[in-house]
Amino acid sequence: MRWIINKSITINEKKQFSQINPIVLQLLFNRELKTQKQIDEFLYSDYSQDIHDPFLLPEMGKAVQRIFQAIKDQELIMVHGDYDADGICGSLLLIETLEKLGARTDIYIPHREKEGYGLKEQAVDYMMKQENKKMQNTNGSIPMVIKNKTSGNGLIITVDCGITNIDGIKYAQKNNIDVIITDHHLPCKNIPKAFAIIHPKTGNEYPFKDLAGAGVAFKLAQALLRKKEQESTLNFKGFEKWLLDLLVIATVADLVPMLGENKTLTKYGLIVLNKTKRIGLKKLIEISKLSEVSELNVFNVGFQIAPRINSLGRLKHANTSYQLLKTQDENEAKKIAEELDQTNQERQRLIEEAVLQVLNQLGKITDKQKILFVLNKNWPEGILGLIAGKICNKFNRPTMAMTYKINNNQQAEIVGSGRSNNFNLKLALEKIENILTSFGGHKCACGFKFLENNLENFKKKLEKIANKEISDQDLIPILNIDQEITLAEVNWELFNELKKFEPYGKENPQPKFLIKNLRIINLEKVGQNEQHLKLSATDEQVIIKMIGFGLGEKGGKFNIGNRIDIISEININEWNGNKELQLKIVDLKTTEL
Repeated sequence: MRWIINKSITINEKKQFSQINPIVLQLLFNRELKTQKQIDEFLYSDYSQDIHDPFLLPEMGKAVQRIFQAIKDQELIMVHGDYDADGICGSLLLIETLEKLGARTDIYIPHREKEGYGLKEQAVDYMMKQENKKMQNTNGSIPMVIKNKTSGNGLIITVDCGITNIDGIKYAQKNNIDVIITDHHLPCKNIPKAFAIIHPKTGNEYPFKDLAGAGVAFKLAQALLRKKEQESTLNFKGFEKWLLDLLVIATVADLVPMLGENKTLTKYGLIVLNKTKRIGLKKLIEISKLSEVSELNVFNVGFQIAPRINSLGRLKHANTSYQLLKTQDENEAKKIAEELDQTNQERQRLIEEAVLQVLNQLGKITDKQKILFVLNKNWPEGILGLIAGKICNKFNRPTMAMTYKINNNQQAEIVGSGRSNNFNLKLALEKIENILTSFGGHKCACGFKFLENNLENFKKKLEKIANKEISDQDLIPILNIDQEITLAEVNWELFNELKKFEPYGKENPQPKFLIKNLRIINLEKVGQNEQHLKLSATDEQVIIKMIGFGLGEKGGKFNIGNRIDIISEININEWNGNKELQLKIVDLKTTEL
């Protein structure tokens, strides 16, 4: 493990922000927050001031106008969402907004294994079938005609997908169906010719580029509600904020940067989630054993709520997760919540088995292996990304997890998912797109398909790219340290300042501090299998208690009296109504004198 400490701020930077605690200022600069405006938005997030105008997003005005035309003409508006928590939650918040405004709506979430990612012909066919049903009168023979109808045969709005779906959008347009894309995935070289594309990365005016897919859908919902407010005496502010329980689940689950607008939306989303009116969410919280938690946080969302919502999309069909969040029926909610919980347990079991299989398959990893490939015909597509993520984290190498399937043309195909810490997977796939049938994603996460006979070619080409771009040094895991402090600086004043950095997440992790040359005065292994390390240490001025989860084995190398350097986070230890500051050890090593 390489310890890398951030560059210290300068004397001039300290003078420029003399009113800010230097430790806090260092943390802000580490997060690239270097102007008063950025700092104020981060530390004092305010919904009324820090949520950006949705009409700054490209083609938002055009999209809003088309949607209101569809509502006026009572065209069917079909929301097409992705099958993960981001897509499911984003689809529902948009559907609820459209229905609030009087739209005729339908939802389409594809089956992960049978249809795959994004807008396909099958979804368009479903849309036309539903529209034809609605356009017939009660005896099913004479089409109804809407007076003064000026638009087409319906409207599709994508959520968390669409930016790479050129063929599906062409097919929709061929059938006189307009498509509005709301997405946040990286665009490819060729962008679909949709009616409108709402994407934070395709224009220059929107101030924040890293919204989740549901975040983009929420901005469309905001724009629709604000447009309606301008043209009527209605007020939708309360309705808008009640959508945030869905948005916070999507934002946390999709691991987008917890900075800027995302941090503000998450802060307020957690408030709404803790008061949610959704029967399905309440039942899910209950079955996740979170009912007694005083205040749900990003950990509860990311590791307990979102995985259960995602589980059905991974192993069955995401429609059921969508229905859980939408239902008003308590019995249905309880039944679906139980199914989600059971499916999530099955997912966990499959992942554990798959990781053991991979470890046996890979054997000993050498420095020559800059990228890893793992393949098993029995793995469900829905868990490939999770397998890749676990192997990537274990070996600190980009990992491609793959399985076999037969495509619609009865051809043997490889379907895969990749994860990486630094290696840019999206750019790498773009370099070999001539052998891929489809691909997409981000820098650190991707999905792809190719014909089975291209397997060795796929591996060789990616290995060549990885060998060129990944150095031996890159293979050593990095532990980024915010700054060095002393035990005297670990106090309640600093702790309260750090609370303003919450909620934590990607690009805004809980601050990690280096504290050097501490003498161990008490040390013990704790936990059922002695897997944790509990110790007290001093710098000869201050004594503090520490806990190191999962560090029991490493702690066996140290004895009372040893001098150590630690990387730690500042937490609270609570017992019997008492509170004290405690350091959570992330890593430790012998002090080099």
